[in-house]
Formats: sequence, structure tokens, C-alpha cells
Amino acid sequence: MSHDATNWAIKQRGLKPTTKIVLWHLCDRFNPDYGCFPSQVRLAHDCEISRSTLNDHIGQLEARGLLRRVPRIDPVTKRQLPTRYILGFEPGFTPADAVPCPEVGHGGSARGLEAETAPEIDLIPTLSVDPCPEITHGIDAIAVSGFCPEPCPEKGQSRVRNPDTNLVREPLRKPVKEEEDAQAREIDFDRFFAELLSALGFAANASLPAWWQGWPARMHVQRWMDELGLSEDRILEVATESRAEHPNPPDGPKALDRFMERAAQRDAQLIAADACKAKAKRQRKRDAGPPPSEDELAAFYAAKVNSDEYLPQNMISAAMCGLMLARGLVTPERLRMRGVR
Repeated sequence: MSHDATNWAIKQRGLKPTTKIVLWHLCDRFNPDYGCFPSQVRLAHDCEISRSTLNDHIGQLEARGLLRRVPRIDPVTKRQLPTRYILGFEPGFTPADAVPCPEVGHGGSARGLEAETAPEIDLIPTLSVDPCPEITHGIDAIAVSGFCPEPCPEKGQSRVRNPDTNLVREPLRKPVKEEEDAQAREIDFDRFFAELLSALGFAANASLPAWWQGWPARMHVQRWMDELGLSEDRILEVATESRAEHPNPPDGPKALDRFMERAAQRDAQLIAADACKAKAKRQRKRDAGPPPSEDELAAFYAAKVNSDEYLPQNMISAAMCGLMLARGLVTPERLRMRGVR
């Protein structure tokens, strides 16, 4: 890992979010002494995307001149080794569209770098290497990276699927709905992130600490919603409450993890308590039995009328008087005597 490499990746502008994530993880795998050569399986796992999507974003980075791929083949077994990624900040970097070198057929190969920055690049063969009889394709990594125009006869155009499944080549008149939804979600999250910074005490135009800059901070905040189940309003409420203990704004989102975890725990306890209360209420309702019938109600109120105990003025309704009279439980004289109208 190199902090200079990751800082360089964060400073790149104009990239799509996923493309920038791929660049950041490439820089995170960069070794100042040996270079950057992670496997595609490792990169796809780190970026949480498929290998075909990974190759598509790496191609975009290469087209923008931010990196260049150099395939490597074991000179003994002729098997493919992990591709060497030469990043734009490395000494001696040349973009992929530079004038080809007569030795290796590519302008910015690792042979153009200083020896100490690429000690393993001597394993790179020329493009005229014979096919390996075991994998039937001389430089399989080149087919994936897009350098070789001839497809492998067994594996078609590439080892991985082609992510472009749209065969229509005319320009679309309207943006794809998924892209519109993604842009809307990104705009909403930017608004929420700005509100969060304001709730923490950061001024609108003030420079933020390094741990609040770039997409890592946003992904950390997103995990509060995905993993802890907190809503945007709840996060803003907890952020405001945290200032009572720490008036100064935190250096980064990680400082708020303890507050967010406690809030999620309290919310879970309240939900569990409400569920227990609702369950107890339903149980009491089942234990209470069915409601009394009209005969039982008429007999109950008739006993009140015929007794000498205190009878509230509006305790018995006119409908109940009709029920008691129809069943002969009371007399009209007794009702008048007791003040029942």
C-alpha cells in the first residue's frame, strides 16, 4: 500500500464513481518497490464488481491515460501471470497510445521504466510469443485487456463475458431510466451529506479534514444506513446530539461510529419493546373472551336500576332502556324514580 498512490487516485477528477473505486483499489495494491500487479479476481473482489465490468472500467482508465496494462507470461511454463498495471504517477510512465517501442511493441512498456521500479518486468514476452499448447492462446491476458485483435478459438472474443449486450448502435434519444435513477440517488445523497456536515458544525465553504473528503467518507456514511439500518433523518439527529459531548466537529466519520451504533441499538430495543407490548395487548384481548350479549347487558343495567346504589345520570342510554323494558326487567315507574330518561 502507498499513501502517495491512493492520494493521487483521490485527486483524479471527472471519473465515474465505480471507475474511481477501481483506480483507488489499484493504487491501494501498489508497492513502491515492486509496482502494481494484483490479479483480476482480487481486484473484482475488492471493488465488488464482476470481472467483465472491471475490465470495462480499466479500459476507461487506460483510455484517459491514467494507467497502462502490461501483460506478463512465465518464460518457463508459458502461463499467464497477473497483469502489471503501470500507474500515471510512476516515473517514466507513458500512455497506451504512445509510439510503439521496437523491443516489446508498446510505447510505455515497463522496459521504459527505471530498473528499480519494475524488477519483475523482465518476465514480459514480446507479442510474437508462440501459443501455449495447454491454454491454446499465447497471451491470454492480452485478449482480456483488448490488445490482441485475434480471439482465442476456444473462448471466443474474450475469457469473460462482454458487458455490452446492447446491439443497437444508433444514439439513444433519452437517457436510460436506470442511469436517471442512479443520478437522482447520487444527488439526494450529496444533499444529505451536505446536511450531515452542517449538523456536525462544518461551515458551508470551509475546507474539510482529509478523512471527510472523497468517496471513502461517503461509503462510510452509507454503511450506517446499510449495516445499522439508520435512516437519513436518524443519522442527522444522532450527529446533532453528538455535539453535546464533543462540540468540535469530528476529524472523520469513523469518530461517529460509536454514536451511530448506540443509536441503532436503542432503536432496536424500542422496536422489540413495542412488539412485546403489542403482543401482550393481543393476548389480553384474546383472554378477555367474547363481548357480552344484549341480554347480559340488559340484565346488568337492570340490576343497577333496581338496586338502591348510586346511579350516574347518563349511565343508561335510551337504547338500553328499550332493551330492559322489552325483556320486562324494569318498569317505567322504576326508571322515572331512578331519574332515567
